[in-house]
Amino acid sequence: MEVKILAQKRQQRFNVSPAQVEKSLKGTHFPAEKQDLIQKAKENNANQDVLEVLENMPEKQFHSPVDISKAMGRM
Repeated sequence: MEVKILAQKRQQRFNVSPAQVEKSLKGTHFPAEKQDLIQKAKENNANQDVLEVLENMPEKQFHSPVDISKAMGRM
């Protein structure tokens, strides 16, 4: 239940869900740096909300979509 509440708060804060971010990153090869994620999202015509989330991600290497979702939860 707590996870669901956190996911809802996160979605309200960013106006985008982790699933939308993941969809925008289709074709990403992991591990990937933050800038790699932003570039792939742009190539996939991600909307501005998704790009904003990615731009606010920490500067680190992401090993999977789960890492991205976890980072979103910490923002």
